[in-house]
Amino acid sequence: MSFRVGKQLATHNSPTQQLLIIFALEMRKTVLLYGWLLAAVLAGCEEKKKPAPARPKPVSYDVAFGDLPHNYASNYADTIRSYFYNQIQADKFSGMFLVAKNGRIIFEHYQGMADINQKHAMSAHTPMHVASISKTVTAVAVLRLVDQGKIVLDKDVRTYLPTLPYDGITVRMLLNHRSGIPYYGYFPDTIWPRSKMMRNKDVLQALNKHKIPLYYPAGTLFSYCNTNYALLALVVEKVTGKSFPKAMDELIFHPLEMTDSFIYEPSREKQLMAQSYNSKGVLQETTHLDYVYGDKNLYTTARDLLKFDKATYSDAFLSKAMKAEMFKGYSYEREGKANYGLGIRMREEQGKQPFFFHTGWWHGNTGCYATLRSDTVCMIILSNRYTRRIFRINRLSLAFGNYPFAPFENLKESIKQFGKSKKDDEEFEE
Repeated sequence: MSFRVGKQLATHNSPTQQLLIIFALEMRKTVLLYGWLLAAVLAGCEEKKKPAPARPKPVSYDVAFGDLPHNYASNYADTIRSYFYNQIQADKFSGMFLVAKNGRIIFEHYQGMADINQKHAMSAHTPMHVASISKTVTAVAVLRLVDQGKIVLDKDVRTYLPTLPYDGITVRMLLNHRSGIPYYGYFPDTIWPRSKMMRNKDVLQALNKHKIPLYYPAGTLFSYCNTNYALLALVVEKVTGKSFPKAMDELIFHPLEMTDSFIYEPSREKQLMAQSYNSKGVLQETTHLDYVYGDKNLYTTARDLLKFDKATYSDAFLSKAMKAEMFKGYSYEREGKANYGLGIRMREEQGKQPFFFHTGWWHGNTGCYATLRSDTVCMIILSNRYTRRIFRINRLSLAFGNYPFAPFENLKESIKQFGKSKKDDEEFEE
């Protein structure tokens, strides 16, 4: 209390009144103090509630393909629609189908249920598990890191994963399935019990601990194996210092504005996404292998995959050198049309254009992504209800160019005859 106020109290008021006034003044000071503290706390809370700074706008990776003739889409629509309804068993189809030319959609179709229990219908923005099509996207992420100088294709994988117990396996051999490494899904219960969820680090630890022998010497044969891409995800994590889902977001999804795409993690369990069903529409249960990523576990849409496909034509997104390494065959020890590049399947035949694609199959999810590089056409079909019929979509490439399939004399008429044998379904199956 100031001297001036004290003097006024002593002059004009009784002792009791003076005490009451002093008490009131002290209470006022206390209220002001606590009010100031409360305001400071609330201000701090407001600071915490402020949204994170907006991510910088992605660099454009647009490619100047050129304009399509004004009637291009309408000219092809009937052929594509006829092929789809005759070959994919459209009455039972559940998923998405898209065909694009020069990065522009000329046909798309969405049908069925993403989640039967929740009554969520399939839409253009429903993320779907694309199974082994994930490998193509993983491979491009690795090749972008090669462009950035963080990975060397022909370096021993142990440069990045020192505990891998094998000599002479390179990053390239993981990408083209020539490593000889055994498949983690075949590990017996003595190595990994089915009651325990497996993750990527567990795959590497099991290989190291049990010294499981290679199927064959590294670099000598092709053998498609998910373990290769589970290890590549660990390499990406090692060189970026980030989790694989985060690294993929920064390398692929955010730059390409693939807003409906992500790598699955258990924390996303309640997020809206397409569920997986068998051919009778029964929900497929999670297994002990479902947390491993890189080889699978990409959730995306047909439209987002089209954005990805367009970007692979851009030298700014992926260098010409890396595209040359990716889109060429590495396995010629056996005769035949089938081959594999870096994260991409291919069919080759002399006098015809190479056909690049990747299929996928995991639980009830099946799919095919085809990129017709010679004609800048992209075809994508994804199903969340098990069917092998979607693998027939590759033959539709004959509508656009000279690809390594038996030619149709008349595509529209022959569409009705193609695919009636089991062999046609199995030709592209995972």
